Amino acid sequence: MLCFSSLLPSAPAYATEAKRLFDVLGAQGVEYCLLDSAKDIWLRDFMPVRTKSGKYISFRYEPSYLTDKPELRTNFRRDIAPHFSVEDLVYSDINLDGGNVVFSPSRETAVISDRIFSENPDVSRFALVGALELILEARVIIIPSLPSDWTGHADGMVRFLDEHTALGNGTPYQNGLEQKIARTLKSNGIDVLDFPYFSSPKDSAVGCYLNFLETKKAIFLPIFGVPEDDGAVKRATELFSKPVVPVMLNEIAKEGGCLNCISWEW
Repeated sequence: MLCFSSLLPSAPAYATEAKRLFDVLGAQGVEYCLLDSAKDIWLRDFMPVRTKSGKYISFRYEPSYLTDKPELRTNFRRDIAPHFSVEDLVYSDINLDGGNVVFSPSRETAVISDRIFSENPDVSRFALVGALELILEARVIIIPSLPSDWTGHADGMVRFLDEHTALGNGTPYQNGLEQKIARTLKSNGIDVLDFPYFSSPKDSAVGCYLNFLETKKAIFLPIFGVPEDDGAVKRATELFSKPVVPVMLNEIAKEGGCLNCISWEW
């Protein structure tokens, strides 16, 4: 079951794209539900993270980029949990967005960007990584974040193909960021393959094909109505054994996220 914010189909700016997404999900036989009480559409970030044992970890959601926008900060424990039952739920005081946790298929490895350190300045890096590995039941690999990305999330920079292979953005970022990420992952036994990407204005996720939604049945790939879309679909089709379903997502992507950002698996 997939979940989305009820704001997605109700907001005029997103309604057309929400309908398009829900239509293709239905065509692939993927069930979904809408959650009320969310304060924005980025469900991935404030919903719990599932570990390999089936536990759900609800991290503290107080991102620095929303310091001046408290009206957009959803508190899962207060706003969602009273109306939405999640079994085997654990609350954590660590300040961490769900979009900054990218698991391998087995969930034995988790990639998190170094934004985690600035979001938890009162905890030493060593202690923080140790606490994360314990609660996530996984080896934690820290990668550098994109300085110009206001969220600093890992799910726009790395996704797993299998336990020992990750996908990374193929177009160079500033200061060779993608090479630094690849070196970090390779030093941890994970090969990195290039995935299509093109740059867009600051604060926009247009061009980030890597922020796809993966279900057991298909890969739902964001596209943006540009010539680069064909190459992205072709590359995804080559890499994945599942069907690749393109979903036009321009208006949502302009706000800073794509399909993985707006969804949550239950």
